Amino acid sequence: MSMLARGMHLRAAARRCASNATLRLARNQPTLVKGTPRLASVRYLSATSARSIWIPNREKLSEEDPRQMEQFVDETDVVIVGGGPSGLAAAIRLKQLANEKDQELRVMVIEKAGQVGDHILSGAVIEPRALNELIPDWKERGAPLNTPVVKDKMQFLTSTMAIPLPHPPQMNNKGNYIVSLNNFIKWLGEQAEELGVEIYPGFGASEVRYNEDGSVAGVNLNDVGLDKNFEPKDTYERGMGINAKVTLFAEGCHGSLTKTVVNKFDLRKDSGPQKYGIGLKEVWEVDPAKHQPGTVIHSIGWPVDIHTYGGSFLYHFEPERNLVAVGYVVGLDYSNPYLSPYKEFQRFKHHPSVKSVLEGGKCISYGARALNEGGYQSIPKLVFPGGALIGCTAGFLNVPKIKGTHTAMKSGMLAAEAAYEKLFNEQGEPVELESPVELNNYEENIKNSWVYDELYAVRNCQPSFHGPLGLFGGVAYSGFSTLISKGKEPWTFKHKKADWEALVPAKDAKPIDYPKPDGVISFDLLTNVARTGTNHAENQPVHLRLRNKDVPVERNLGVFDGPENRFCPAGVYEYVDDEANPGEKRLQINSQNCIHCKTCDIKDPSQNIDWTVPEGGGGPQYVWT
Repeated sequence: MSMLARGMHLRAAARRCASNATLRLARNQPTLVKGTPRLASVRYLSATSARSIWIPNREKLSEEDPRQMEQFVDETDVVIVGGGPSGLAAAIRLKQLANEKDQELRVMVIEKAGQVGDHILSGAVIEPRALNELIPDWKERGAPLNTPVVKDKMQFLTSTMAIPLPHPPQMNNKGNYIVSLNNFIKWLGEQAEELGVEIYPGFGASEVRYNEDGSVAGVNLNDVGLDKNFEPKDTYERGMGINAKVTLFAEGCHGSLTKTVVNKFDLRKDSGPQKYGIGLKEVWEVDPAKHQPGTVIHSIGWPVDIHTYGGSFLYHFEPERNLVAVGYVVGLDYSNPYLSPYKEFQRFKHHPSVKSVLEGGKCISYGARALNEGGYQSIPKLVFPGGALIGCTAGFLNVPKIKGTHTAMKSGMLAAEAAYEKLFNEQGEPVELESPVELNNYEENIKNSWVYDELYAVRNCQPSFHGPLGLFGGVAYSGFSTLISKGKEPWTFKHKKADWEALVPAKDAKPIDYPKPDGVISFDLLTNVARTGTNHAENQPVHLRLRNKDVPVERNLGVFDGPENRFCPAGVYEYVDDEANPGEKRLQINSQNCIHCKTCDIKDPSQNIDWTVPEGGGGPQYVWT
């Protein structure tokens, strides 16, 4: 059965069981394993005080309301939220271990994209270390790693020049491959299915289920068929529940459920704030005469100033199609509210060294995604009663390497091994659980792995760019740390504050005059958004929730001159005239444009925006990203 067909089968089963299920869940109480009650409302937590923002609250609805229908609850051994590198690697490793012992182990992967891989975006150059461990015969199995790196360059850009720089050892790409990560993930999903993993694309996990003792019991999928006012349409279906012995959150950077778990269990108590960047990417078909398969070029410097953390990549891959991936990453701790990461990216492409490659070519794809940049200092406690955080939702990106796929996959594999040890004894027989699973062995596995060694060795590189000398101080210190001390300094720099705290008031910032796009090398925002394939049903609840509807105008517009329409890379936010109040403005949210990058939830200086999952299957449909 195909992944999509199985997803449709699951939804149909939920409909059938909702009408005649014998398992009746009590209302107004937390969702519990073995038929115990469910949470009446969900809280999406951020850095500000928590507010209940998911509506409707079911206890206030009449018995006849369709939203009060029975909830179908399925049972599994392990549920994994997110079908990216870490989630699929964890699922594969779990089934490998169970199959080796000829044991039954049900593993479910819940993925909000309509198809596995649709929401995946990265540079991407893959270091195959984790893949070699997980699937040693990946070449024979047809993994889409078709372009080995043959040439590496690092440059410092001025507005007109590209000055060669010594290549940092951490950025050596010998033995690595330039890939489309979303194509790789599609292939990885096929490998998981062959092993018996159940993958359900098109379903958004919207709520964490808890046991009576407070431990995580699984997840609830979001209701579908609600209109923009949360009223049921004719197509309404209540989201099903999934109870699991182990729940692994693999949502990627800044996961919506991960936020709630981090806050509930205070997982950041002993770590620094996570740091983020926004990565923007286009894929071009270029003139065959200009295509250099296997060439990797990175740059720092222009167009951002020395106190803004940023850099570029340009990768030549897929020689049969003459593809070039070009992208720009801006650290989200920038201070100027007038900075637009998207427009910096468009300006960057006009650099002579980049424009000369793209001229005569055609842009075929665009996308953007937030990424973790905090490194070692920002990794939270990884485990909680009933589950763990894996991959980029925990923050395992190696920033100097500009790579996180290999570390994400390895973390998923280590979590899988830890979970298997808890679910089966040394003889390979199932363990009768008398209390929630605690995966403390996963944290130990991470500390004893090459993931920990990698991140610890480069822990001081990213923070070093935020001193008085900015870029130049960071380059000098990172050179010392990677070439001389090898990361063995007896100190660890701390991240000073969260990214949302970094903006200065507009009155203290200088407006930035960006050139207009020419429609050939650079493009207006909506032209590129059209290349993402993004689609959301218009008449559904807006999944970008404001905690306080007055804050955008009173504070964000009044103090920071409305940064939302500049930091969003998809044109979701804009301040328009308020027809109800002539002479005033209001924030309009074009949620159908959302490409699920999570930047708004991270960078909003008032922490007033909560990104939540829309109806499953909505969002971008990336190609070659």
